[in-house]
Amino acid sequence: MAIVTISPKFQVVIPREIRESLRLVAGQKMQALEYEGRVEFIPLRSARQLRGLMKGVAAPFVREDDRL
Repeated sequence: MAIVTISPKFQVVIPREIRESLRLVAGQKMQALEYEGRVEFIPLRSARQLRGLMKGVAAPFVREDDRL
């Protein structure tokens, strides 16, 4: 767990271990949201970066008869 300080401009520095683990780069866009009393930042990824994300995930489903 890392402790960060909020600056007078309400900025925080993401610790190096987290930046490297999530492969964040300077200038990258992130979605910020409040969820259950906490702030969460979600890195925005391009469609190209998401390619293959779900590879190997089984998602069985049954089609409706009129959709075959």
